[in-house]
Amino acid sequence: MKRALIFYACYGGGHISAANSIKECIENYYPDIEPIAIDFMDYLNKAIDKLTTTAYEEMAKKIPSLWGTVYMKSEKGPLARFSIDSNKLLAMKLHFLIKKYKPDYIISTHPFSSQMCAYLKKKNKLPNVKLATIMTDFASHDQWLVGSEYIDYFFVAHSAMKDYLEKKGIAEHKVFATGIPLSNRFFLNYDKDTLLKEFKLSKNKFTILFFAGGRFGLGKKNTYKILDDIARYMDNVQVIAIAGKNQKMFDSFKESVRKYNREDDIKVLEFTDKVPELMHISDIVISKPGGLTTSECLVCGLPMLIINPIPGQEEQNAEFLETSNLGYWIKDDDNALGVIFKVITNNDIMDNLKNNVKKFVKKNATKNICDILFGKTKD
Repeated sequence: MKRALIFYACYGGGHISAANSIKECIENYYPDIEPIAIDFMDYLNKAIDKLTTTAYEEMAKKIPSLWGTVYMKSEKGPLARFSIDSNKLLAMKLHFLIKKYKPDYIISTHPFSSQMCAYLKKKNKLPNVKLATIMTDFASHDQWLVGSEYIDYFFVAHSAMKDYLEKKGIAEHKVFATGIPLSNRFFLNYDKDTLLKEFKLSKNKFTILFFAGGRFGLGKKNTYKILDDIARYMDNVQVIAIAGKNQKMFDSFKESVRKYNREDDIKVLEFTDKVPELMHISDIVISKPGGLTTSECLVCGLPMLIINPIPGQEEQNAEFLETSNLGYWIKDDDNALGVIFKVITNNDIMDNLKNNVKKFVKKNATKNICDILFGKTKD
């Protein structure tokens, strides 16, 4: 039996989701391949992993502009050099883990493990191992491309990213615009009427799915004001507002709903595991544009109204969505309620957005990636 190591890290949900999706697909379709998903940063050093994940979360939450600076400067210059050199040192420790499992394939959903494995291959430590990198955002970053000559496959979100990688000197035959892997739950068929009844919503009203920013709770005042304005002025819509683990946001949302007597058509939820179901009964999403959320929205046919992107990769995602006519980016100085009202009440705008999403979406990303890596199987 062949073996595939799948490396991820806990910096945002996209890396983990992509890894789990690939693992699930291998288990379902490839009985001759054993998939093993590992948090490589946790393995390398729990203290470093905790420090770096905490630093990322604190910067993203409290000083997002600083994270944006770090993100951009890590492409070139001293910070990029330091990151690359550090990863070379850590690569030698990672090699002990790789030797233990003796994989035939290594699939990276994070740029650092991709760099480390490329370095090991350069040093002839992985002579018979195929290396694959899955990029989990909608814009590239040069950290993903370090050691690219030693990577056998790059899987990217869309054709413009494929073009970008080829312009950076990566051979065309290595790059595949498959889309980003997602859980199979986003591709299931759901009964919309049953779900609307479950959440006590009307089938005759436009439905907005509103993500409040997850554990980061970014742009708290702006986020709350948007929901409050919708509750106050837009009685022609219904909203599913997900506050996640942000208790203050949950309490604020509930207060707005109570204040304007909107309990019948604005449902405020804490953390939920029913995001796929909720997306399938919605018409549009208001959210920050993380790679995972963006991918989920697009495969469910949902345009996005983008708020509070973290500077760096999320702003690049927002730019991509807007320039591709897949959504509208509501900036800090915009009249948010005005933008929302314009988009959802104009049939031409909504039809254009939904048609663009339909043309763009790649619904079989996970299976296509596995088919390219391991050869096609019978479905």
